[in-house]
Amino acid sequence: MAEYSPARYVVLGLIARHGAMTPYELKSRVEDDIQPFWPILHAQLYRIPAELAAAGLLREETETAGRRRRIFHLTAPGRAALERWLADPDTPEAETRDPAQLKLFFADLGAAADIVALATRQAERHRGWLAHYESLRAALDPAQDSRQRSRARLLRLGVLHERAHAEFWESVAADPDRLDD
Repeated sequence: MAEYSPARYVVLGLIARHGAMTPYELKSRVEDDIQPFWPILHAQLYRIPAELAAAGLLREETETAGRRRRIFHLTAPGRAALERWLADPDTPEAETRDPAQLKLFFADLGAAADIVALATRQAERHRGWLAHYESLRAALDPAQDSRQRSRARLLRLGVLHERAHAEFWESVAADPDRLDD
């Protein structure tokens, strides 16, 4: 069994959840559901489905008239690959590439006011994401179906993450020299 990248599992998972899709529809779903925590380049979403079809995990159908869109369907081997991936509790270490943390690391090389400005801006940004996640969570009815329960779990993590980041940056803005809780 070949190992696939997370982006490939995103494609398999979205088609498993929503049914057959074009690359454009995949791009829209990623923007709505996945992008905040797992960015994927749009070009990948046009290339990956064809690669998965060549591997037998998707079946490609091309419209014979009109825009002649390429539509991808999940195959039984694709479903099996997705199920094996979901059943495996191991994952690579989380990746953090936060430019604000990079600036904070080098903050001693700049002016003290720069730390406060950075922290203030980051606190605002994280408060904005926190409000966004809270509003998305409030619009869900997790009792309705498994997709809404999955989204509610992920949004709970997003809320906790953004709240912690906002509180951290607010504390740095209020007292850049504070090093403890």
